[in-house]
Formats: sequence, C-alpha cells, structure tokens
Amino acid sequence: MNWRAILSRKDRKRIKKELKVQEKQNLEVRDQLAMERTILANERTLLAYSRTAMALVLAGLSFMKFFEDPLYQGLGALFIPVGLIIGFIGYRRYCKKQERILNHTKVYAPTSPIHAEVAAQEKPGTDQKV
Repeated sequence: MNWRAILSRKDRKRIKKELKVQEKQNLEVRDQLAMERTILANERTLLAYSRTAMALVLAGLSFMKFFEDPLYQGLGALFIPVGLIIGFIGYRRYCKKQERILNHTKVYAPTSPIHAEVAAQEKPGTDQKV
C-alpha cells in the first residue's frame, strides 16, 4: 500500500474499522487466556491444600510411630484430624470456585466473530449486505 492510499479518507476509515475489529479479537483472546489462568490458579490452590493436608497427616503418623513420649503421641494424634480437615476444606473451596468459574464462562459471549463478519461484509467488492 502506498502513501497516497493511506492518506485517502476512504482508506483511512477502512483501516480504522479493520483495526477496531482486530482489537476486539485481541481482547477476546486475552479474556480466554485470563479464564484459563484462573482455572489453573484454582487447580494450583487445590494442590497446595492437598500437599499441606498430606504433610500434616504424615507428620502425625510419623510422630505416633517414632516417638514414645506421650506429648509427641498427642501431637501426632492432633495432626491427623487437622490434616484431614484442611484437605476437606481445600476440596470444598475448589468445588465452589470451580462452579463460580463455570457460571462466569457460561455467561460470557465472545463478540469478535460477529464484528469480523460485519467488517468482512462492509469491505468493497463483497456482494453481501446486511
């Protein structure tokens, strides 16, 4: 494209329309990637809860197995239910967040394909009109 074509008013309008459509498509891609990041963050949080719960249960079992002192036996007996409770809380929280994420995903409606179709129909040389 030469400079005269860029400077003409008609071509500038066309280029601006095409850029607006491209910006909308870029926003859609960003939104989709943000949704994927949110899902992955939720999964990482579940894994962190699971790791903590497992560490507490294993620590409790280890204290009970390797120490004869009643203090360590009691501490081990305390760690096991605390670990199980933390695991349950983490799983429950994961399920609630996952449900909220899915509800937001259902409500979300991408608009870029519609804008792209309208822009394609407005281009000179196409016979289709809305």
